[in-house]
Amino acid sequence: MYRMLFALPLFLALSWWAGRGKPPIAREDWALLTFLGFTGYYLASFLDFSGLQYIGANLERLILYLNPTFVLAMSAIFFKVKVTPKQWLALLVSYGGVLIVFGHDISLGGDDVVLGSLLVLGSAVSYATYLVLSGQAVQRLGALRITGLATAIACVLCIAQFFVLRPVSALHVAPEVISLSILNATLCTFLPVLMVMLAVERVGAPVTSQMGIIGPLSTVFLSVLILGEPFTMWTAAGTVLVLLGIWLLTRWK
Repeated sequence: MYRMLFALPLFLALSWWAGRGKPPIAREDWALLTFLGFTGYYLASFLDFSGLQYIGANLERLILYLNPTFVLAMSAIFFKVKVTPKQWLALLVSYGGVLIVFGHDISLGGDDVVLGSLLVLGSAVSYATYLVLSGQAVQRLGALRITGLATAIACVLCIAQFFVLRPVSALHVAPEVISLSILNATLCTFLPVLMVMLAVERVGAPVTSQMGIIGPLSTVFLSVLILGEPFTMWTAAGTVLVLLGIWLLTRWK
């Protein structure tokens, strides 16, 4: 809640600055911005963190690797983007990698792994929806304006959820929490969201999502170094297949 509370003024200032001298936003665009704010940060983050209660960060990251495949599928279904046989092959390779790790983890964790994987899968689909729809609207409204308004809406949703689920007394935290929340709001929330939207404006949603695999890849190694999660041969094989599939998808775009 503190993270989004401190990020909210930054996104509101960004939307004001980007909207100077431009016509007011139409009613239908406000509906789109609200939906983008709901899916792109609020729902995607909520489902992702919910899934992490049941599965490890390694499997969670591999599922999120599939984000470019969802972007491609949605582009094909809703915007008639042609998917070639080579691209279908790349998708099968990626999903094969996730299934390897999923099959191994489910033998150890059972139903919890299924539930956690479905939650994280929903997170990936939610964020892919955000990328596809923002990619279609960014040329009309501008990357900075969309980023500011849609993420400000997500901030409001996160803050509202806190007051619905927690007592007001939970606002009292250690000073270190406040300082870390300010750091999180600026370097880990405002700047990354801004850079992703600027990338969508310049290279499009599919390429942006493909380049975004750098983040999940770094998390796989950090989960081993910091969280002490095991990096088994099954995890290694699945990671290689997923990365190979995404690389082929980029090569054959």
